[in-house]
Parts: sequence; structure tokens; C-alpha cells
Amino acid sequence: MDDNIRRGGGLRALGALMPKAASPVLRKRGFAQGAIVARWSEIVGVALAEQCVPERLAFPRDDKAGGATLHIRASGALALELQHLAPIVIERVNGFFGYPAVERLSLHQGPLPAKTKRVPKPKRAIGADESRALDEAVAATGDPDLRVALRALGQRVAEAQLEPPNERSRVKRGT
Repeated sequence: MDDNIRRGGGLRALGALMPKAASPVLRKRGFAQGAIVARWSEIVGVALAEQCVPERLAFPRDDKAGGATLHIRASGALALELQHLAPIVIERVNGFFGYPAVERLSLHQGPLPAKTKRVPKPKRAIGADESRALDEAVAATGDPDLRVALRALGQRVAEAQLEPPNERSRVKRGT
């Protein structure tokens, strides 16, 4: 019986389906867990992750050979730098797995897949009422630098909201 039928045909989160959908493709590349690909920037750091990507994890054919080889595609001269950083990268990857899964790196110099640019959410302009409410909320703050910082924070939070708060949701301050 189809899973959607059992659930009444309701919508399912895409994030819940991705591990199941991506698993066969990742397994072909040797990644039993897709987490190493998804969390690559956490494992090696943002600076390295922007210039290299894990391609596949190759395990030895016989059990005596030791740990796996992690194949990494690196852009430009980073391949040479990664050669020197290999012990650190291996340590971080093994720390992520929780056991010594990777024994060596195989570096491949070449272009990286194009990354999609994140489009920032549009900000809405705050109204005069909201601006006055922010001023009133921070007026009791004694330190002028803190007052300015709190006001700026409040404005950024208000701009990030999709729609202005209505009267019932607004907290009334003392009478």
C-alpha cells in the first residue's frame, strides 16, 4: 500500500523524502550516509568547503587493506594545500563518523559544481506606529549605545516579519 494513501494523501515535507530519494545515488558513490555530503562545511570548515567537495568514498575490496579513501574535488591551487592539510581533514572526517573510517585522501583538481546563489528575502518597511512602539520599548534603557543597538535589532526583526503585527498581538506596556 502506498505511503501517501495510508496517510490520507496529505502533503509531506520534502526534507523527509530527500534521504530516501538520495540514498541510492549516494550509495553508488560510497557514501552510506549522505550526511558527509550535506554537512561538508561543518566537517572541514566553511573556507575549505567553498573550494572543495567530496566526490566518493572508496572502501578497499579486501578487509585487510584498512580504511577507505575519500576522493575530493578541489578548485585550483587548493589541491596542493589540501595535500598538506590531509591529516587534519582525515581527522575531522573520522571525528564526524565517530570511528577511523577514512585512511587517506585522493585529491582531484578541477572545476566545482556551480552553486546557486541565495536570494535574500525582501524586507518590508516598518510603519510609523511600529517605529514609535520601538522607540517607546527602548526609551527606558539607560545606556545610549545599548538603546541604539536594541532599536536597530528591533527594526531588523520587524522588517524580517512578513506582515505587521495586529493590535491583539501587540503587548500593551504599563498604563
